[in-house]
Amino acid sequence: MAQLNFKISLTTREAYNMLQDFHNAELVYDEFKSPGEGKYIAIMIFEKYYFRSENRAAMTVIIDNFADTTSVTAVAAGSSQGIIFNFDWGAADDFAESVRKFFKDHIIE
Repeated sequence: MAQLNFKISLTTREAYNMLQDFHNAELVYDEFKSPGEGKYIAIMIFEKYYFRSENRAAMTVIIDNFADTTSVTAVAAGSSQGIIFNFDWGAADDFAESVRKFFKDHIIE
């Protein structure tokens, strides 16, 4: 499993709309919600096949503005092979890092 957290200069809606065009993986689920008073959260789940680990990896991306700045969290998991060994040849790290690279021009922290 790999997890990244960073802040961006975009609004939650702008980041969500941009990530709709994330061609690095297949978008399998997404939702955008407002719990009220100008606060928003987007949840997106992506899936990608990795030849190195001969397995599919899933990544959940959460975008919110609950702390007055847009925060992005990317969690990649399921890329390891086998029951006993949890070894994924770096696929989870690469998958999560691909989101940071996607937003590289907008990262503020």
